[in-house]
Amino acid sequence: MSNDVSQDEWISRSRKVLPAGGFGNFDPSVIVREGRGARVWDEDGNEYVDFLIGSGPMLVGHGHPEVIEAAQEQLQKGMTFFANNARGVELAEEICRTVACAEQVRYVSSGGEADMYALRLARAFTGRDKILKFEGGFHGMSAEALMSLAPTRLENFPLAVPDSAGIPESVRDHMLIAPFNDAESARQLMAEHADEIAAVIVEPLQRLIPPQPGFLESLREETAKHGIVLVFDEIVTGFRLAYGGAQEYYGVQPDLCTLGKVIGGGFPLAAVAGRADIMAHFDKAKVGNAGFTMQLGTLSGNPVASVAGLKTMEILRRPGSYDHIRKCGEAIMEALVEHLSNAGIDHQVVGDPVLFDVVFTPTPVIDYRGVLRGNAAIAKSFNKLLRQKGILKSDNKFYSSLALGPDEIEQTVAAIAYASRHTMDALESVG
Repeated sequence: MSNDVSQDEWISRSRKVLPAGGFGNFDPSVIVREGRGARVWDEDGNEYVDFLIGSGPMLVGHGHPEVIEAAQEQLQKGMTFFANNARGVELAEEICRTVACAEQVRYVSSGGEADMYALRLARAFTGRDKILKFEGGFHGMSAEALMSLAPTRLENFPLAVPDSAGIPESVRDHMLIAPFNDAESARQLMAEHADEIAAVIVEPLQRLIPPQPGFLESLREETAKHGIVLVFDEIVTGFRLAYGGAQEYYGVQPDLCTLGKVIGGGFPLAAVAGRADIMAHFDKAKVGNAGFTMQLGTLSGNPVASVAGLKTMEILRRPGSYDHIRKCGEAIMEALVEHLSNAGIDHQVVGDPVLFDVVFTPTPVIDYRGVLRGNAAIAKSFNKLLRQKGILKSDNKFYSSLALGPDEIEQTVAAIAYASRHTMDALESVG
């Protein structure tokens, strides 16, 4: 049993069998043992208020009894079939009922797959090759997605910068990069390359950064003008910003969207959804061999993930769910502003109450380069102090959740107050 092994021992064992000692996701010095509600425990029994929430999927909390009951009931009937199943059909029906652009759905197992297939689908539909994305936008791990995701070398737009080894140089030729929230730059690129661009892909709320008024509307107008497929990457925002996602929250409807995290209820599940005439390229009988976009996956639409997603979404539909998630986020955002201001630390609290963080800079943050101007040393010190007080979050994100209660908010606010008071002292002691 893992309970007989210390965290340090697990870390030592991890380093022998895992590159960099981890799964490539989160800080490998934390070995999570279990999660319940809004809290997780590591292998040494240290308890944390969890704002990582599995990088987003656990929006209703860890181990929600209704989600567990639904999953266990399905487990008795079968785990996966590589065939259609009723639960997957029901989930697709709910997505189509709720998500504005969704006329049809195709399942995959991860958000990165969904984004990759959305771009491939757009190329099949338009017969064009180029993709316009925004600097700092995260769209999974495909070669296209890893262009200008987190560049440390800032090139002139629209030149793309690869963020990973192993990407062919030719990929750069098919990518155009624009600054997020700069509608005019995007408009000019679309006008200049109108006959070459298959898709514009965008996170409606890019990582943490909300769209400026009119930005998403401009993308919708310009893509429609030039016959370009507009793709909203709603892996994070879907069923989080609102039940209908960013499309409902911001009132802008794309041609395709990608969904993940929440729709699987903590199990691996994601989807491409959108207009039926574009989705038809997954159907050889409708588009023929030349237009057919091949897609299959062993676990795509598996029934356990589907029932967990359906139950999670049912819980989110209940009155007051989104109000609670937002109020919790607002309380933490207000605490960040109050205590960092009292400590005299330059900062910007960036994001939405469901998804936010603090960037340590005196200037407003409206794009990726604004985030880069943040003081990384202060952020590292601040996050380290939060963890010492039992707050688990990623380096650049708080996820709010339905499971948060008064005790978790009180502990988090106290930790923010402590970290704000001691961040600069901690920096000086190591500097």
